[in-house]
Amino acid sequence: MATFQLRLDDTLKQKADSLFSSLGLDTSTAIRIFLSAAVENNGIPFQVRHNDNFSLQQAILDSRNRKNLHGPFKTAQDAVNSMLED
Repeated sequence: MATFQLRLDDTLKQKADSLFSSLGLDTSTAIRIFLSAAVENNGIPFQVRHNDNFSLQQAILDSRNRKNLHGPFKTAQDAVNSMLED
């Protein structure tokens, strides 16, 4: 079995440890999962791109995939009012 060493910012390490712990994982296991997924996908297992307007892009994808939708609405104004909430 190989040993893997990585240098990273202390704050990032603490945040990652906390996140993975909340998921029931340690950071080493999370890294193994990432590496396994990368090998399985023959590449990075998620999109690597600039995130200029993620919320709009995500909303478009959600509407195309019929996910995270609210409604149905009786009128167009009801739909607009729903979007303006928050």
